Amino acid sequence: MPVDEYFTKMAAGMEAATAPGGTDEEKGALAHAFLQEYIGDALAWDATGVAIEDIVIDGPHGPIPLRLYRPEGGAGGAILWCHGGGFSHGDLDMHEAHVASIEFARRAGVAVASVEYRLADGTTRYPVPIDDVHAAWNWWCQQPLPEGAPIAIGGASAGAALALATALRTRDTGGRAADALLLAYPFAHYPNPTLSPEMSVEMAAMPFRFTPEGVEGMVRNYVGRISDVPADALPGAARLDGLPPARIAASEYDDLRASADLLERQLREVGVPVESYLALGMTHGHLNHSPDLPEVGHTLDFLVKFL
Repeated sequence: MPVDEYFTKMAAGMEAATAPGGTDEEKGALAHAFLQEYIGDALAWDATGVAIEDIVIDGPHGPIPLRLYRPEGGAGGAILWCHGGGFSHGDLDMHEAHVASIEFARRAGVAVASVEYRLADGTTRYPVPIDDVHAAWNWWCQQPLPEGAPIAIGGASAGAALALATALRTRDTGGRAADALLLAYPFAHYPNPTLSPEMSVEMAAMPFRFTPEGVEGMVRNYVGRISDVPADALPGAARLDGLPPARIAASEYDDLRASADLLERQLREVGVPVESYLALGMTHGHLNHSPDLPEVGHTLDFLVKFL
């Protein structure tokens, strides 16, 4: 189906907002101000029925902030959730973290721990973000849950890569394995797989793209190089057998959709049960927008259905 009207209006608004020109910094500030108004404040999202608590746990590189979400009336399972942001951006206050976690808790009746892993900044690099997520996973698995309650690990975009890498580390080094992997539009491969010719035509008019240069820049910032990239940094290159059942949600209009599609095929090849969902009309990062958008809500429901 066509790109959702919500995103075409957003693109037009961005163009109008930055029309005055100026330096890159000035245009960036104008774009940021527009997006803040257009998308809305995630912290204003209705959290009725969900208790929220900010805590800090110890990690191998120092304190790790977590935001916990518990449905009133008790939890029947748990999720550790990792926001996206290309390994270098994002925080606990963004829609993809805060609003998604509220909705997971509300829709599935599960406890959610959203993890503020350290971001790659040219000094902090791989494997520090994975170390943080792995430490948060081990801590979360030690918290009380009803006997037999499922516990999942998941994330969006770069956060999906960190969740998958943590599941691989747990498989190889021990600890409680997740009962499910919940992956939204994962950034799991470098180089990013090529889109099909048909998809390339559909994507040609999209204003927001992941260019090869942009993907290379993200990997350089995260790993420090683009050659000899460790298999678990972009874990589509890793051995993937022995993982828990996976759910993969992809955005229809997204250069990284090719990574989600390839990851699904890889998991099937090694016998990992996997289900997928294509969010029609959506662009990359659609969980950073309101669940009032039907496909955002459908994606949230699809991811937590296992729980």
